[in-house]
Amino acid sequence: QSTCTLRGCCWSPQSDTSVPWCFFSSNHGYKVDGLTRTTQAGFETTLTRLPSPSLFGNDINTVLLTGEYQTPNRFRFKITDPNTQRFEVPHEHVRSFTGSAATNLNYKV
Repeated sequence: QSTCTLRGCCWSPQSDTSVPWCFFSSNHGYKVDGLTRTTQAGFETTLTRLPSPSLFGNDINTVLLTGEYQTPNRFRFKITDPNTQRFEVPHEHVRSFTGSAATNLNYKV
């Protein structure tokens, strides 16, 4: 039996310690809107915000999810606003990935 607050956070104690007790119901978050497009390194898809109460306010209704299968042990995902360019903190050791999608992955997405 789970209990949910007005903001949608649910609490359901489980005997299995690998299952989180606190979660958001399925009417929170975003859903895939349209087709998922294959890219050289992975995929990209548009996500649309579900009509649920805002948790933090100032939500972006449509976001772009980009996923890259960079190595058999590393998956990179990035969520951006496709309509407004926003500041991204520069980092001297993080460069754009220009390779092809890795194979023989040790993970599932």
